[in-house]
Amino acid sequence: MAEQRPESEPFIEPFIDPSASVESGAVVGSGTKVWSNVQIRSGAVVGRNCVFGRNSFVDVDVTVGDNVKVQNNASLYEGVDVEDGAFIGPHVVFTNDKIPRAINPDGTLKSADDWLLGRTTVQTGAALGANTVVVTGVTIGRWSMVGSGSVVTKSVPDHALVLGNPARVVGWVSAAGERCDDQDGAVRQTELEIRDARDDEAS
Repeated sequence: MAEQRPESEPFIEPFIDPSASVESGAVVGSGTKVWSNVQIRSGAVVGRNCVFGRNSFVDVDVTVGDNVKVQNNASLYEGVDVEDGAFIGPHVVFTNDKIPRAINPDGTLKSADDWLLGRTTVQTGAALGANTVVVTGVTIGRWSMVGSGSVVTKSVPDHALVLGNPARVVGWVSAAGERCDDQDGAVRQTELEIRDARDDEAS
């Protein structure tokens, strides 16, 4: 289902590739592009001007903000919230169960009532490099950057650059990706970048 916008905001029909599966009950925002073999499950809410690359997966009740890029083969499972402007690289996987089992101790197949759904938030402007694995129960901070192949097991601070398995803070970055000496410096640099961008728009 296409998102309904106020009359003051022009609605651009989303592009849905014929091979994609957008289930009844999913909401896809104005101007969003959903490419080949993407699956968006019922209850998912996707914002405006997003891009979903080939074979990406958006599970039940996942929320995705505006201007988000989800690259090929990324998997956003139930319990994930992605805020505006985030980048989800190729083959990124979000887990949602810290104690995954197929069966109960008595050998019966687990049902939806037999496990605890974890929740993960990717905040505004954060970027996750290719093949990142995010273990459920964390928050990935604003404008942070996760290096390719990292395994995120703890929350990532705003503007942090994290790498490795498990991912650890190795530096600080601004919104534009400029390396900074500390978190405060990254915040100040981001404020300058935002101001310069607004000045360019006004000129």
